[in-house]
Amino acid sequence: MGRMVGIKDVARQAGVSVGTVSNVINRPEMVAATTRDRVQAVIERLGYVRQESARQLRAGRSRIIALLVLDMANPFFVEVARGAERAAREAGLGVMVCNSAQSLEEEADYLGLFAEHRVRGVLVTPADVTGTNLEGFRGHDIPFVFVDREVPSGDACSVSVDDVEGGTLAGRHLIAQGHRSVVYVSGPMQLPQCQDRRAGLLAAFAEEGLPAEAIVHIEAERLDVASGRDAGARLLGISPRPTAVFCANDLLALGVLQALFAAGVSVPGEVALVGYDDIEFAAAAAVPLTSVRQPAFRMGRAAAELLIEETGEEADGHQHRRIVLQPELVVRDSTFAPRPAG
Repeated sequence: MGRMVGIKDVARQAGVSVGTVSNVINRPEMVAATTRDRVQAVIERLGYVRQESARQLRAGRSRIIALLVLDMANPFFVEVARGAERAAREAGLGVMVCNSAQSLEEEADYLGLFAEHRVRGVLVTPADVTGTNLEGFRGHDIPFVFVDREVPSGDACSVSVDDVEGGTLAGRHLIAQGHRSVVYVSGPMQLPQCQDRRAGLLAAFAEEGLPAEAIVHIEAERLDVASGRDAGARLLGISPRPTAVFCANDLLALGVLQALFAAGVSVPGEVALVGYDDIEFAAAAAVPLTSVRQPAFRMGRAAAELLIEETGEEADGHQHRRIVLQPELVVRDSTFAPRPAG
């Protein structure tokens, strides 16, 4: 492997001082046009790239925001990342996206990496609901913002969605469609999102005087399609079978849909199905999926804006805020909703 080209190499080849090369890169208006063009030509010919890490050490501030999510295979988190990237780009910053894969160990490793590289700040959807990993990270004095999760205390910002309301919207819709028995398919119940969406479903049933026992709970190992297929197989073994299913996210719902199709069970004829997140694939499923929409792009953007404010030039005036966005029910064919006339 060849030696990395440095600023001294550029200066020697262009016949100028290191300070002149630095000015061409950082303050080009201070350099005569002929000299500037000569230095730029050498930079291009040698393939010189300035060492951003060294510049950051001198400036004392990184231009990189880290985003640590639960599962980058989930299109919901891709939209969150897009929103964060857009806000960061407008502020002249970059985003490093990492995936904890719902693993406490991987989350801890990434937080250590962020500390080593002294990132500007971290946007995080915690896998460790105990907060132990982040408590250890606080000692590095790197700000962080919770994404898709309410912060348990007032010492950080958070951007989340009212998941209790989302579960209530799903429950009310299924009850309005005539369903009196529902299976709730969740991911691991230590995740607050899964807890809150179930609480909302229970609240909708309570509003109508329906018993909590009418809700059967299937807890999946993960929030992915494979876990949804497994949950669907378990659902098929329930007798009498509930007439509706509410899943804690769309990937689980798509897996349940696959399992029901494979068993010859009609959706929505025999079983209605509701997902959560309203990812792009929800509308494109074999049976378009009714889903509770989360404003994922807006969530990512808002979280990044809070972090940029906290780490920017006016950081002294920053106050931690808790932003709670509202979900929206998007009704499609999987719940057999009546179509409007005309």
